[in-house]
Amino acid sequence: MSATAGSADSPDPVQRNNSSAVWFENWIGLDNANLRVASPDGEIRDVFSAQGTPVYELSGASSDGVYRYELRAQTDELIKNRNYPPNSPQKEDQQSIRKSFYRSGIFVVQRGVILQPNGLNEPEELKE
Repeated sequence: MSATAGSADSPDPVQRNNSSAVWFENWIGLDNANLRVASPDGEIRDVFSAQGTPVYELSGASSDGVYRYELRAQTDELIKNRNYPPNSPQKEDQQSIRKSFYRSGIFVVQRGVILQPNGLNEPEELKE
């Protein structure tokens, strides 16, 4: 029963975009986020946000194609720190740490504009 309650409270950000930026809505219970985006030409950019959703914005000469991202953040939920040494003389060691959140995904740029997800056909290379 408690597992169901925990699942209901788990963060579930939703990817959103306009023609030039990608961000996430339903950003509840998350902070210290890093959004790492790999463009089709191999460039990797990180966008960090201590509070609120990170926002990735296309640069002036963006390559067309499939962009892949990884979103990492910390939740409000505390979990046991497996690396906690109970007899450590250091006071900064913590018995509990914040649980990590991870999600990956894609978005597509065509003619320098980010396409809306509902209008996308899955690229052939991703179909299996």
